[in-house]
Parts: sequence; structure tokens; C-alpha cells
Amino acid sequence: MPVHMELSRIIISEINDQQVIYLKEVEGNRTFPILIGIFEATSIDRRVKHYQSPRPLTHDLLVNIVDSMGGELQDVVISELREHTYFAKLRVRKDGELIEIDSRPSDAIAVAVTCDPALPIYVSEDVLTDVLGDKE
Repeated sequence: MPVHMELSRIIISEINDQQVIYLKEVEGNRTFPILIGIFEATSIDRRVKHYQSPRPLTHDLLVNIVDSMGGELQDVVISELREHTYFAKLRVRKDGELIEIDSRPSDAIAVAVTCDPALPIYVSEDVLTDVLGDKE
């Protein structure tokens, strides 16, 4: 069963290629770090701080496309860790069908925080166990 998590921290460093976001368990104490690129970190940070752009940015565009095509963004699931790479699904409901779209976690989370209200973020228990071990 995936674990409900929320974005708890964004660390943007101008001297490192990789940025870090932290997800925190909604009904627990576990935190989960993900290394992401500067573009995605900046996009997430802008949304969290409610900065408005005069024109739609990439993640705005994705949200607008789904909406215009009659879909409803439902949630994000970070589903797998394979060879040091995380895999996520951006889940969209359309015409009663659940469509899972393969995504990098950073892009899926950027879309999640672009939505109003923000989409729920879930992480597979298997991924948490792989990353954190059995500690809680």
C-alpha cells in the first residue's frame, strides 16, 4: 500500500548540479529525499512560493493539456527504485478510466504542486524500505 507523503523541504544549491527535495510521511515520521535537477527544483519552489509567471511554464502546460482534454489529475505515485533511478506515475482519471503516465518523480511532483489544490503524493512502501531500510 503506497504511503501518503507531502513535500516538506526544497534545497536549492547554486554550486551543485543536483538539488534535493524531501517528502515527509503525512501520518508518520519518515522522510524521503530525492535528488533532482535545477529546473524541476526551481519550478517546484516557484509554485510553493506562489510566484506567478506571465506565461505558462512546462508544468503549467501539462496541467492545462490534461484539463483541456477532459482529464482530471488524481495523484502521483513514486512506485519503483531500479538501478538508483526512481520511477513515478502521474495518474489521470478520464471518462471513468485511470490512466497511469510514466514520469520522473521530479516532474510528477512539479505537476502535483502546480495543481490547485496540490495533488496527493504517494510513495510505495517497497521504495521506502529500499531507501530507508526497516527504520521508521
